[in-house]
Amino acid sequence: MSYQVACAADLDPGTARAVTMTDSDGKERVIAIVCDVEGDWYAIDDACTHGDVSLSEGDVGDKCIECWAHGAEFNLETGEGTLPAVTPVRTYSLTIQDQSVLVDLD
Repeated sequence: MSYQVACAADLDPGTARAVTMTDSDGKERVIAIVCDVEGDWYAIDDACTHGDVSLSEGDVGDKCIECWAHGAEFNLETGEGTLPAVTPVRTYSLTIQDQSVLVDLD
């Protein structure tokens, strides 16, 4: 099931925003919605797997986001991280329809 989380005009390339969502099981999740420097869109878990800090507050590059606290860099397509983060973040399917940013949590 897809959920509308933002308007595409609300994020400029090279920025991210945290949104809190509730999935179909009633579980609350904090997701980072990211528009990378090339203008491509991604959705990942917002918490760094190394230190549980918000990734949406980090620097956004080309298909990556850097944890502001530890310097780990996460690939926005795969969720894989660099040291010190050895556990990947979860990625989610994201689509844009008529300027609405939609994320599928399932």
